[in-house]
Amino acid sequence: METFDDIDRGIVNHLRRDGRATFAEVGEAVGLSAPAAKRRVDRLVGSGAISGFAAIVDPGALGWSTEAYVEVQYSGVVSPARLRADFGDIPEVVSAWTVSGVADAVLHVLARDIAHLDATIQRLRALRGVTGTRTEIVLARLFQRSPD
Repeated sequence: METFDDIDRGIVNHLRRDGRATFAEVGEAVGLSAPAAKRRVDRLVGSGAISGFAAIVDPGALGWSTEAYVEVQYSGVVSPARLRADFGDIPEVVSAWTVSGVADAVLHVLARDIAHLDATIQRLRALRGVTGTRTEIVLARLFQRSPD
């Protein structure tokens, strides 16, 4: 990946705030014409610096009002590829990270309710090699932001 300059940072910050902004709006924010802004955005996408665009949806609006972080422990050494394969087919797992410490991975899980969360945790515990889980249920989301 190439080095970001101040214009690239400005473009990325603008798109973080408004992913539906036109190239004219992006260009105006960073001092470029619309065609120049498009070329920069295309280059950022092509290099992998921008990996995609998505709508940010309130999980509660979809009926997924229960949120938790689940630590998962495996026996022995487990590869990131194996973890991706194990968790990738579970729709309730919306994010996953490998971590240092006792757990091998930490998962961000969304569910309709506690019973749905419990069923998801049981599904995780049934995965081959899983020796334990530890769950922290979110009581209230205070804020969420993208890094600048």
